[in-house]
Amino acid sequence: MSAAAKTFYMETFGCQMNAHDSEKVIGTLEHEGYVRVQDEEAAELILYNTCSIRDKAEQKVFHRLNEYKRMQGEGKQFAVLGCVAQQEGEKIFEKAPFVSLVSGSASYRNLPEMLVRLEAGEKRITGLDDRRTQDATFDTEFTTRSNPHRGYITIIEGCDKFCSYCVVPYTRGKERSRASDSIMAEAQRMASLGYTDIQLLGQNVNSYRDPLGQRTFAQVLESIGVLHGVRRVRFTTSHPRDFTPDIIEVIDRMPTVCDHVHLPVQSGSSAVLKAMQREYTREWYLERIGWIKAAKRDISMTTDIIVGFPGETEEDFEMTMSLLDEVGYDAVYAFQYSQRPNTPAVGMPDTVPDDVKSSRLQRLMDAQRERQRIAYERHMGQVMDVMVEGYNSQRGQITGRSSQNKTVNFTTTQPILPALGSYQQVKITRSFPNSLVGEAVLAG
Repeated sequence: MSAAAKTFYMETFGCQMNAHDSEKVIGTLEHEGYVRVQDEEAAELILYNTCSIRDKAEQKVFHRLNEYKRMQGEGKQFAVLGCVAQQEGEKIFEKAPFVSLVSGSASYRNLPEMLVRLEAGEKRITGLDDRRTQDATFDTEFTTRSNPHRGYITIIEGCDKFCSYCVVPYTRGKERSRASDSIMAEAQRMASLGYTDIQLLGQNVNSYRDPLGQRTFAQVLESIGVLHGVRRVRFTTSHPRDFTPDIIEVIDRMPTVCDHVHLPVQSGSSAVLKAMQREYTREWYLERIGWIKAAKRDISMTTDIIVGFPGETEEDFEMTMSLLDEVGYDAVYAFQYSQRPNTPAVGMPDTVPDDVKSSRLQRLMDAQRERQRIAYERHMGQVMDVMVEGYNSQRGQITGRSSQNKTVNFTTTQPILPALGSYQQVKITRSFPNSLVGEAVLAG
């Protein structure tokens, strides 16, 4: 790799945690003198940040790497990062010998040292969590944030829940929380730089336990919400087992803490939840939903659902369907069950045929679409505070997001379009199952 121009290209797949991890890696690379390019053809180092949650994730990684293989003779170097890197480890070198660096997320703090070895010509460098590095949470000192208005802060890494279908504990390791003073220092830096929308991240974000013993998760939300310049505080993803009433109390008390809760249920059947090792029942989950519905604010509720888990009967599935009516979700992210490596569910007979899984998924999404249409209609005539995210010149609309995390497309009579990252009062005039339409309300 030439000393004159150390260029790199980063490709990211997966969740917001992965996207934020890439921001950390990009910031570290730039601090080490690398220059980011937007085309892999122009890069000397190509990094692929992977996710292993979805079906056939490993095959997709190796298929993508095979596409990169044609560039091997051009002197390029390749790195595989993230969950698939942690899961597959050195097997990646065997399947893709042209890859020089494999690193899981817990080892990103060692990236500068790994880059030195890479530049020295070393061919097989691994940064894999060996359980001795788990207690050190990666700090974000050199984070390069992709959005100048909305920023992420990781407050907890890993997972101790060991749901039977989930690979996260095996790729991200055990739960380790970041000290609250470190969180607050980063939030303060972001606020002083003009970030108005701060989102707290964690595999189970509300499982946060302050190592200093100073703040609960709800108190972290409140502390960030009072910072000068902060307009919105979000958090994802919550786990029902650690969802407590004080979270709702803070949302009710603090206008800056967004009125949106993503609370994955996975199934509406207590029998399936038990097989999933979720360690709560349908009734227990609905008690938490009751807390949310009892709030003074209208809190948007979204969830994740898995259909076709081993042993799921038609009756189990119908219990999930009935949950859509009982809760009234504003959005549902639903997926067919697929076996993930190293998880307890791998040993369970996959008793639900693929065509039945597909049929159930379609039935669920069709039903949710109709319920969502009704749910969105409740906003008709309301005036919402909308953060401007972009412009759609073809439609002549401005695109933004409400505090409930809903897409709002709106028009304005003003000759100058509002700036990206600014906030506009918008009166809702139309609703669709996945978005709202409105008109900007003029001040005064």
